[in-house]
Amino acid sequence: MATGVARTLRIKEPTAISQPSMPDNTDIALSYAGKRDERDILRTQPSITRNLWSGNVDVNGKTPNYLCYGDNLPILAAMLHNPYICGQVRLVYIDPPYATRSIFQSRTQETSYEDLLEGAHYVEFIRERLILLRELLAEDGSIYVHLDKNMAFQIKLIMDEVFGARNFRSLITRRKRNPKNYTRRTYGNVSDYILFYTKSDDYVWYRPVEGWSIERSAKEYQYAEKDGRRYKKVPIHAPGVRNGASGQPWRGVNPPPGKHWQYVPSTLEEMDARGDIYWSPNGNPRRKVYLEDSDGVPVQDIWLDYPDAHNQNIEITGYPTEKNPALLARIIEASSNPGDLVLDCFSGSGTTLAVAAQLGRRWTSIDSSSQAIVATLRRFSSGHERMGDFVSPRKEAGSGKQAQASFTLPLFDVLPPGVSAAPTQPPISDFTLLVEQSSDAQTLEKLLQCVPILA
Repeated sequence: MATGVARTLRIKEPTAISQPSMPDNTDIALSYAGKRDERDILRTQPSITRNLWSGNVDVNGKTPNYLCYGDNLPILAAMLHNPYICGQVRLVYIDPPYATRSIFQSRTQETSYEDLLEGAHYVEFIRERLILLRELLAEDGSIYVHLDKNMAFQIKLIMDEVFGARNFRSLITRRKRNPKNYTRRTYGNVSDYILFYTKSDDYVWYRPVEGWSIERSAKEYQYAEKDGRRYKKVPIHAPGVRNGASGQPWRGVNPPPGKHWQYVPSTLEEMDARGDIYWSPNGNPRRKVYLEDSDGVPVQDIWLDYPDAHNQNIEITGYPTEKNPALLARIIEASSNPGDLVLDCFSGSGTTLAVAAQLGRRWTSIDSSSQAIVATLRRFSSGHERMGDFVSPRKEAGSGKQAQASFTLPLFDVLPPGVSAAPTQPPISDFTLLVEQSSDAQTLEKLLQCVPILA
């Protein structure tokens, strides 16, 4: 794009042509066979669940934590009738299937889940759930949808329809693995994407920052006061012409053509009196911004420090496609408060739930894979296992005994900038395990075998 001052052009309205009706919140819609009316989706028959197990639950007027086993569509529909959940969810994070046409197995070679939907079937599968999730979100809530290159851009259009294009906030590019020797005739595939939307313009947001390194701060803040305080010089004008005070001369100096002062002259006088204005030799004013006033470097939309757990030497559950706990910590801290409700309806091995619990959030989760629920229960009771040899168990030094896994949420052997080490956390038992009434007896017995240790 050419540089310069952007201008809005008024163009003649195009000639009216016949076109299909579009949703009210976007002028572009994805059309495909089998796309259901939104009203039909909101009338989805709710699932009937029963309490299989309850741990140390003390709600104190708050929603208890739920771990739900079953199809997430009817379970989400049931949550629409729960006043403690519907409209109360502050944050949704989902890492759904990616339309890879693959069957994923755990380290024990058991099938964890099948990712076989594709095309229009996949798009509608995700859309139906997004519509229900929108209803569950609080007005100041946010949703993050984690996808790869297969369907991220189709789902972007769907999210524009469901949440409104105006509520799109970011397309985050995440490096999921280190560079590899890619043999295909194209560029190496080392990234995936996170779509970040909100339900409204007024949403919970705490901008994440990375701490300043000595080298980076010296490069960014190149100047120093006599007392040693480091600062940088930034313009005090902004794009656009203003006819008020901010568009008038200050100290005999006009703002540059097509721009205005960021502050009215009276405020600029106060700043100058404090010594916060730098005057260049040719008389141009600039504002001093001090390093001591900066909490850190604001995080941008390319995340390099959160590869998947399987691509790092960190402790994991062994569940396929498991995400890095530090990734979830960044999202949860940026878009929720302690005590808020976090929902993950493709919860897998429970990374979102464990991190939410560690950060003092309440949580509700769903997964249709019994292997996922088992992995979560084991994680809650006894933690992780060190990534490495999946065949030979770890041995304690100097003995033939197998080492016990400590319950921690380790982030990295080498932590990314701005991320602190996670403290040791006791087993998680303050939740209720719900199952669909149609669940078979063999699966229920398998789940029950995993929960006594939590009692």
